[in-house]
Amino acid sequence: MQDDRWERDALREVALEGIRERRRTRRWGIVFKSLFLAYLVFVLVLAMDWFPGTSETVEGPHAALVEVDGAIMPGGQNDAETVNRALRRAFENSGVRGVIVEVNSPGGSPVQASRINEEIRRLKQQYPETPLYVVAGDMFTSGAYYLAVSADRIYVDRATLVGSIGVLMNGFGFHEAMERLGIERRLYTAGENKAFMDPFSEEDPEDVERIKALLDDIHGQFINAVQQGRGDKLADNDELFSGRVWTGARSIELGLADEIGTTQHVVRDVIGVQETRDYTIRPSLLERFGRGIGTAVGETFARELFGPGQLR
Repeated sequence: MQDDRWERDALREVALEGIRERRRTRRWGIVFKSLFLAYLVFVLVLAMDWFPGTSETVEGPHAALVEVDGAIMPGGQNDAETVNRALRRAFENSGVRGVIVEVNSPGGSPVQASRINEEIRRLKQQYPETPLYVVAGDMFTSGAYYLAVSADRIYVDRATLVGSIGVLMNGFGFHEAMERLGIERRLYTAGENKAFMDPFSEEDPEDVERIKALLDDIHGQFINAVQQGRGDKLADNDELFSGRVWTGARSIELGLADEIGTTQHVVRDVIGVQETRDYTIRPSLLERFGRGIGTAVGETFARELFGPGQLR
């Protein structure tokens, strides 16, 4: 009788311990799931740029800031579509007393730079009461200068690198290396110019002349934009459009820039307001991650190897 009771008590204790263990496991499961959910929400908040300050609104009169930082390339943060959208948002705000474009770039695509330049000209005509100023950083060359020449005034630092009004196209020639390695090139085309500037074939003098003509055409467009934007401010100097680079101090003497100045100086002393709002459209965390390092490297290699002329 006593043995039976002992066995029942033992079995009950084992059963209760199993129930308690399951409860502990369930509680820890809830804790871990909650932590994972909190982490997921945190990542989504970062990806959607929901943190305070990313879309800060300034009421009343203020200066609008749009940044162009880095290479000007299609599909990137500084492509024409992204920059122009930010510029339109700035000009359309009735509280904006002036637009400042901060530029720190070595240049890039002539197409993207030209489209930004054209949009600046259009917006200035549509909103004649809203001035647009450019403030240059360390690099203000080639395509970066191209997009900025329609500004009302251009401000630089004494040490800013300015100019490089020219166009280049670069690539490689592998045909001699292939011959030494015993590699046979098999290229089939429909159209006599389809293999134009093929890096694996011997350079054709006629192709070289054609590419020079193309580059001269794009260079001419660049020169016209500079002359139209800067007008009589430009000095009479044969080297202005040679691709040379000058310091900011020298660029003022040549008429490529207007004054030494910073963004704070333009906001406070030129536009005459105290508040600044950043209108720059920045990619979210997911967009930056989605582009991927490998994709960027691949695109850069392909562009350098086969790509069109670049303003540098």
